[in-house]
This record gives sequence, C-alpha cells and structure tokens, in this order.
Amino acid sequence: MLRRAAAIALLPASVLATVAYGESSGGICNGTSMYVKVCATASDNVPGTGSSDDRKGSASASSAAGSGTPKCTYEKVIPQPPPENLAMQDGKRHGGKGAVYRVWCPDTGRFGVVWIPDSTVPRAPAIDPETVVRRAVDAMKLMGPKVASPREGGKYVVGMPMWMWVDQTLTTYGPNRATASVGGVTVTATAEVSSISWEMGDGTAAVVCKGPGARYIPSMGMARSPDCGHVYGRASIAEAGGKFHGTATATWTVNWQVTGDRAETGSLTEVRQSRFTAEVGEVQVLN
Repeated sequence: MLRRAAAIALLPASVLATVAYGESSGGICNGTSMYVKVCATASDNVPGTGSSDDRKGSASASSAAGSGTPKCTYEKVIPQPPPENLAMQDGKRHGGKGAVYRVWCPDTGRFGVVWIPDSTVPRAPAIDPETVVRRAVDAMKLMGPKVASPREGGKYVVGMPMWMWVDQTLTTYGPNRATASVGGVTVTATAEVSSISWEMGDGTAAVVCKGPGARYIPSMGMARSPDCGHVYGRASIAEAGGKFHGTATATWTVNWQVTGDRAETGSLTEVRQSRFTAEVGEVQVLN
C-alpha cells in the first residue's frame, strides 16, 4: 500500500505528467478534480523518478509550495515537437536530457509550452510569465483605432458606398514590441491588430475588417471598398447631433516568449475601442 507521498514523481513518457502540490486531506492522493496528485513510494525502481537525490529535492519543493492549489500544471507533450521547435532548441542548449511540456495556469488562462530537464519536477515558476507579459503590454500603451474615414466633419450620402480605413501607428495598429522583466523572468511581446469591428451606428450588423482598410481615391468614383466598406440606407438627421455615432473595436493579438533558461511561448488578445461619427444626408434633386 502506498504510504503518504514523500516526493512528487515525473510520470513515464506514455502518461500525462500533471502535478499538483499539497498534503492529502483524508486518503492517498485526495485532491480537486481539476488536478492529479502523484504519490511516490520509496522504491528506487519507479520509472521516471530519477535518482533518490532527485526525489529528496522534489519533496523539499513540495513542502515549500504548501498545501494550496498550484498556479500552473504541466502535461508532457506526446509525441515531442520537431527539433526546430523553440522549446526543443532550448532543450538542446541544455544537453537535451528532458522533454517539452504543455503548461496551463488556470488563474490567468495561459497555455503554452516549456522544456524541462528530466531531473526537475514540473512546477510553476515563482513568477507566472503572463504576469510579466501584462507589464510589457502596459508599456506598449495600446489604443483604439485611429479612424481616418469616416472623417471628422465629413458629409456622406444615403446609398453611396463609404470606405472605412485607419491610420497605422505603433500604438493604434502595430506592430508594437516591448520587453519586461520581473523576478528574473524576462518576456518579449509583440502586439498587432488582427481585426477591426465597425459598429456603424445605424443598427445594421457590424462590419468586420481583417486589415486597416483601403484608402479611397477620387478616381474610384462610386466603387465599393475592396475590403472594408458600408452603405448607409437612411439619413442621420434624426440621430443625436444629426450624425450616426459608431464604434471601431480593434482586436490586438499579442505573441510573447520568455527568454532565458525556460523558453515558454504564448499569445493573448487585447481589445481597444475608438468612437467616430458620420453625417449622412439624402441627395437633393433640383427640377
């Protein structure tokens, strides 16, 4: 019969290596349904446990972690990624005696990959990299779209194609880069707008554009925008101030990576908004 856990053991390559730290609370390996506690016997012939010295170090780490829920869990990737994978390259630099694990941090929703040596128990670093990513994002000062059209003070006509586009700057479209460091963890992040959703203010469905939008030139006449346009079906005279009030919402995709001994990567999204107005009138026909 297994006695109380003395160490947290790495599982064999064919088994998911998901680890949770803490004491059992009435029975071997009692824990939450979200995590799996791995109990180790004193036997030296358990596959994947490493040396007895390794297990002693693991027990010490478990004790230091306390009985609370861990910030992150780790799952061995099977099969392992190709050699050109960033995490695999990190493993090569450290002698290749380890494996790539998926890391999941439920508190933040972060999901990524990391290479971990065979002699090291998978566990959350002292600083969750996504905490550092947030600092990098704050440093970028990301903003909503810089709307160029509909332009402020412009006048538009019912039934005539409107072209929408934005000016591309570091803070309103990207790509924007920043590096942040906390507690020995350094993260480099790159942010760029992946789409813009235009709420035109007339009650119609939002127009979602994948790019900044094409700029209108007079030679295009009454042609529709090739990638980001709208046609107003009624005048704005009954709206507040005689204008439609719209919102342009940018979705920023932030890709990041940790530099140093633990090469982790991941991505997240940020949303920023800007407001615009459009004065739309009827065509006046003279007899």
